[in-house]
Amino acid sequence: MSRQDYVLQELKKHGKRITGQRKIILEIILQQDWENCKDIYYEAIKKDSSIGIATVYRMLDTLEEIGILEKRCSYCVRQEKFVNCQEAK
Repeated sequence: MSRQDYVLQELKKHGKRITGQRKIILEIILQQDWENCKDIYYEAIKKDSSIGIATVYRMLDTLEEIGILEKRCSYCVRQEKFVNCQEAK
């Protein structure tokens, strides 16, 4: 069973509708790791210009809800910006 078939099966198992737009978004998500939702959206509208960014966000939330995706957020302070903070006073 392909990854896409597995995810579609899980969506059905959790009572989620399988729309053409969801299939497109899923196909894009499974192509590679993405940095953010906007990149997925820009790729999706190349295939279907009627896909809205809210649809992409909802799909990501749905996939996270059923355990397919894991949301990762990280913020990193650039240490080199603060190396000379004490000396600058």
